[in-house]
Amino acid sequence: MSLMPKRVKWRKQHRGKSKGMATSGHTVSFGSFGLQSLEPGWITAGQIEAARVAGTRALTGTPGRLYLRIFPHKSVTATAEETRMGTGKGDVAYWTAVVKPGTVIFEVGGTPEDVAKTCFNRMSHKLPVKVKMLKRREAL
Repeated sequence: MSLMPKRVKWRKQHRGKSKGMATSGHTVSFGSFGLQSLEPGWITAGQIEAARVAGTRALTGTPGRLYLRIFPHKSVTATAEETRMGTGKGDVAYWTAVVKPGTVIFEVGGTPEDVAKTCFNRMSHKLPVKVKMLKRREAL
């Protein structure tokens, strides 16, 4: 089942700009370790699902839990091939999550660091952006 919004006010969106660093969602909040994006990009719903499946399979046999921190809200349209100009904007082809540098994409809690590292390694191969592993910072 592909991730997508239940309903949207406007079906088709502009592409937009992807400037600057993430100002929210850039700290580890739910688990002990996080997977943080190092570059901007769009992560499709299929890529998120593939990374989620790879992560949950890497965590089998451990009491750990995987947290998903992004959701694909942005629709991307495409027209059919060999379509002439002037027929309007195409239909929605897929949904993406807009990711800025610093955004925490996934989190893992309840596992040792080496298990979380192998989990994130398998997940990083499914994602189109460079990522790094974060540890949760203790509150002062």
